Amino acid sequence: KSNAAYVAFKEAERLAKEHGSLMPPKIILNAPTKLMKREGYGAGYAYDHDQPEAFSGQDYWPEGLGRHELYKPVERGFERELRRRLEFWATQRRERSGGD
Repeated sequence: KSNAAYVAFKEAERLAKEHGSLMPPKIILNAPTKLMKREGYGAGYAYDHDQPEAFSGQDYWPEGLGRHELYKPVERGFERELRRRLEFWATQRRERSGGD
C-alpha cells in the first residue's frame, strides 16, 4: 500500500492549475473535415494495437508541457509489477523515438 496514486493526482492537479487548459497534440485529434485534415489533425497517428508489443510510444502530452511521470509506484507489493511495466514502456518509448 502506498500513496503514489494520491501524489500523482496532486501533481496532475498542480500542472493543470499552473498551465491551464492546453490542447492535446494534433496527432490524436480526429479530422472529420477537410480543413482539419489539411491542418494536420490525426496525421501520423499510430494505432497501438497494430504496433510491436501493442505500444506505439507516441507522446500524447500537450505541446509545450512535455512528458511528465506523474505516477511513481513504490518498490513493494503489486506496485512493484506496475513499476516494471512503466519502466518497460519508458524503454520502448525511448527506443522508438531514437532516444537513449
